Amino acid sequence: MNDRITSLDSSFGYGVSAEQRNRVLRNTYWLLTLSLVPTVLGAWFGVAAGLSHVLSGGLGMVVFLVGAFGFMYAIEKNKNSAAGVPILLGFTFFMGLMLSRMIEMTLGFRNGADLIMIAFGGTAGVFMAMASLATVIKRDLSGMGKWLFVGLVVVLVGSLINMFVGSSAGMLAISVAIIGIFSAYMLYDVKRIIDGGETNYITATLALYLDIINVFQSLLALLGIFGGERD
Repeated sequence: MNDRITSLDSSFGYGVSAEQRNRVLRNTYWLLTLSLVPTVLGAWFGVAAGLSHVLSGGLGMVVFLVGAFGFMYAIEKNKNSAAGVPILLGFTFFMGLMLSRMIEMTLGFRNGADLIMIAFGGTAGVFMAMASLATVIKRDLSGMGKWLFVGLVVVLVGSLINMFVGSSAGMLAISVAIIGIFSAYMLYDVKRIIDGGETNYITATLALYLDIINVFQSLLALLGIFGGERD
């Protein structure tokens, strides 16, 4: 779900100049916007090619885990080189492919396209709210990362259990929890950049991208449960 397991927390670099912090934040926002293009293309290609049938079940889980962690490892190793950005964009295309199964299922609803746009708009709204909040909060939020990580572990365990139980109520609770946790992670990650705790815009973009994609998926799942209209 996220690379938080391998990066629980890091010290804040308060010695970083305001100019450098602003540059990292600006580059992060630009790259984050760009990263959404391969995601959309990957989702479109996945739906058009009918990959949902191939990526279902255990095989889909294996492909996702191997691909996601492989890409994240490569991004981390190349974050200070010219290869970092192309690898990150390749990862976002891969995530689009992984999203295609949920997108195709949502499009099976009569109002599926509307649900996708609502989920996208809702996710954008949450991000804008958290990013704006991060600019006005003066206190150090570095300790917040530990509590968010604990919540993430609980959600991961709950998700694994619910895979075998298949509870609709469990899925609902997990989706709500994911939205809450990763919305808070947006605040935390943007604040880290503003405070100088993250000075690499590729790493910062990866963190925020994962926050956004998790909120979007969970919000889309909730919309499908409560607002999906069958023909």
